[in-house]
This record gives sequence, C-alpha cells and structure tokens, in this order.
Amino acid sequence: MAETFLIGLDYGSESARGVLIDTASGQQIASHTHSYRHGIMTQALPGGAPLPRGWALQNAPDYIEAATEILSRLGGGREIDGIGLGFTASSPMPTTADGTPLSTLFPEDPHAYVKLWKHGAAQRYADEINAKGGSYLKNFGGKVSGEWLLAKAVQVAKESPKTWDAAERFIESGDWLVWQLSGVESRSLGFASYKAQYAEGDGYPKDILDGLDARLSAPHAVGSSAGSLTDAWRQKTGIKGKAAIAVSVIDSHVVLPAVGAVDDGCLVGALGTSAAYLLLRERFHPLPPGIEGVAYNGSMRDLWCYESGQASFGDTLAWFVKTFPRAETADESFRLYNAEAASLVPGQNRLVALDWWNGNRVPLADSRLSGIIMGLSMDTTSVGIYRGLMESLCFGARSIVDLFDAGSIAVERMVMTSGLAQNNPLLVQIMSDVMNRPIDVPEIANPTAVGAAIHGAVAGGVVSSYDEGAARFGAKSYRRYLPDESNAATYETLYQLYREMSQSVRARASMHVLSEMAVAGPHPTTTTVLD
Repeated sequence: MAETFLIGLDYGSESARGVLIDTASGQQIASHTHSYRHGIMTQALPGGAPLPRGWALQNAPDYIEAATEILSRLGGGREIDGIGLGFTASSPMPTTADGTPLSTLFPEDPHAYVKLWKHGAAQRYADEINAKGGSYLKNFGGKVSGEWLLAKAVQVAKESPKTWDAAERFIESGDWLVWQLSGVESRSLGFASYKAQYAEGDGYPKDILDGLDARLSAPHAVGSSAGSLTDAWRQKTGIKGKAAIAVSVIDSHVVLPAVGAVDDGCLVGALGTSAAYLLLRERFHPLPPGIEGVAYNGSMRDLWCYESGQASFGDTLAWFVKTFPRAETADESFRLYNAEAASLVPGQNRLVALDWWNGNRVPLADSRLSGIIMGLSMDTTSVGIYRGLMESLCFGARSIVDLFDAGSIAVERMVMTSGLAQNNPLLVQIMSDVMNRPIDVPEIANPTAVGAAIHGAVAGGVVSSYDEGAARFGAKSYRRYLPDESNAATYETLYQLYREMSQSVRARASMHVLSEMAVAGPHPTTTTVLD
C-alpha cells in the first residue's frame, strides 16, 4: 500500500508555512516557510502610489506564489489525502465572479487589494454600523470591529464606488485560496460567522450595504471538503492522490485540534502577532459583555466557540526590539532583553503599561486606541520597559478571562500555543502568575499548520472526527507552568492599576484625538515594497 500524507497550510500576516504529515505514523516529515513577496503594504502600493496612515494591505498573487512553492516542495510526487488551510483574519478582497482579484485589474486603487486584518482605516464605518444596530449583533457584544468584513466592504463601496461596482464577490482571503486550489467557491462557516456575522436561518446581515449579500455565498461547517485539488494545480505541484481541500479556518482557530482542544471548558490562547482566546463549550451561554463573538460549528464540530483577543501581542515586543535594538539582529536583541528581564522581580520596574499598541479588540473593539506606559522616571531602563510591556500583554489576557468569569462561563483548562508560547518561557510564566492559574503549553512543532492538516484529514476522510484527528496527529505532551503565589500577589496590585488605566474614558478620548490628528508633510516611506 502506497504511503499517503497530509498537508497543512498556515497563512500568517508576513508569511505562509506548510507541514507534511505521514498519515500512518502521524509524524511531521517536513515543513517549509515562504515570505510574501510584497509583505504587508502600509506605506505604498507595488507601483509606488502612497497609502494613507492606518492602511494595511496585501497582494493576492503573493498567496498563490506561496502555495505553489510550499505545495511543490512538500507534496511533489507524493500521494496526498487531504490539504487544510488556516488564514489570518479578517482579510477580505474584492474579485470578479471567476475569482480574479480586482487588484490585478485596478493596480493603482488601494481598495482593490486585500485589506489585512490590521487595516485600521475602516473603523469609522464599523462605528456607523454599530450606531445603527441590529439583531445580528446579539452574539457579538452589540458591535462589529473595523477589522472585520462588513466594515471593510462599506469602506470599499463608499470610497471607491467604481471598484465596488466591479466586485462580483467580496471574499475572505482564506476562502479565496480554497477556491483557487479546488476550483469551487466554498466559504467557511467560521469566517462567515465571526467576521461577517452570518447566522443559520438568517444568513448575512441585510441592511448593511446594498448588494453585499449578492457578493457573498452560503458557508460550510469546518471539516467540510471543497473538492479535490484541480488538475492545473496537480500539474503545477506534482501532487497525486485524493488531495481533498478542506474549507478554510481562521488561523487562530485552526490550531485547536493540534493542541488537544476538542472538548468542553478548554480555553486556548494563540499568541502570535496578535492574540486570540477561544473557549469551547458544549452548551450555549449568552455572550458575556465585552467578548467578541460566539458561533457553532465554525471552529470545532458540535461545539460553541467563544472568541476574543488582543489586537497587538507579539508585534508589541517586536516593535520595541526593532525600535530600541540591543544587538545587530532582532533575535539577539530578544535574547538579551529576555535574559535581563527575567532577572527583575515583579514590580521592580515600577511600571504599568496598557497593551493597546495596535488598538483594543476586547472589550472596546476600537482600533483608534493606543498604548500607555505609566511610572516612567529617571530610574527607568529599557529592560524595565520591555518587562512592563510583557506584563501588559498578560494583564490584557487576564482581563479577557475575567470577562468569561463574570459571565459565569467556567474556564476549566488553559492552553497557550504558538511559537511565542513555546519559545518564550518567561512570558508564559508571567502569564501564569498574573492569571494565578496553571497553563499548559503543547510540545509540538508548527501547531497551527498541524491543526490545518487535521482539518484536511477530516475533510479527506482519513479520520472520522476531530477527537481522532487530535489523538493521531496532535500534541502528545505538554509543559506545565504553575503560578508563584508571591508573584501572583504583586501582580494583583499591578493588575488593578492596569484596570484603572483601561477604564479611563478621558484617556480613551485623548487617544482618539491623537489618532485622528492631521500631520503636515509627506507620508514617511521607510519600508521597501518589492515589485
């Protein structure tokens, strides 16, 4: 009997990664990472046209280039049973009816490109949607975010009517890539529910934008197959076998089966550029105030998944290290900062920071908010600030767990995953101390891509359930972090200061003024954008 394999694709903000898994042994055989040619476009389009402040775009052909290289390297000449895909969200784009990205037709119009999740320029349209209200907001805390599909669709229609008129589809990039691979437009229930407020029986919201519903389509539950890899892709990559393509999954959600999160009461934190916290429940509970949303069958089959998150996490630390380097490379700067920060005891830096470096996702859903560092003095050091930023990320995570507790939704177990969780034990220990709870970190390489592969296994019929997929291909062991009671007591005091800062209405109003302040002069162009 021929050897067969699974491929999991993890499309992040800066690059895509793939893993190859042997279906018989469950072992990872190989992995490959490909950086997007144009990266994140925040200052200029590929042709050089400048972008306004607050924009974050990507170029859809970069996703095809990444898929071609990864699938060819991992799958060429092999029998592939299933391919799964996780994608950063919400990152929608306008296309024609056959899936052609409008950026290839209107390369000088920024509205024709993918609007990456961190694109903040659609927030005012989210504010207008929220002010109007509607029953579809019930499971989303009464508001949508400027990061999500609805606000971005309205922005395209209002600011570029020509492009909107030409858009026959408005589609999440993950769903679009599945369409390209399978030849079938098969949208994901997870993307539709969490990012476009789709509800079974009601469909998509009807009163947001004329013609929006016609540019969307009915979604499918996770684990569904969109069909097999097309002949054109087989010729391009050399892939053989069934090669069932699973519908796409939000990248932070796709990791769940890889880390054993397939049952009631488990909270998973996906700690990446941003952070997402997902709580699984068998029974529905009303959405706690402040939590982003809840949906059924959009993350795990037969489970409700409550979603929340922080708009900035790893990128806050990356910004600091890039702005205040300690060495020639970022990796060495991180190593030095972490080593010295570990020597500080809680409270020694006398700082409390607010983790809103890229706006606030929970509970305010406001991309115009910004960070604060309180307690700066002549004694403050760069290492002290770095540790303060780490602590602020953990305070933000705890504030989310507190919302679940306040809503009487019990967190039975806490799992933190991603490369940041695996490679930064100091950060996870601080989080355990701040939470005053044990935290498990799965000992598995490439967990997000492995999770995508498990979705491919379900779609391809390799396994009959996510429980079986998790057991065969997911994490087999965990590193447990236990809170230090003394540190927990100190962090309780600091956390209350954090809460006071975060609840200041006057501070938030000041942040809005700063965010919207007009600045004279040319837009800075320090980032190179490749043609």
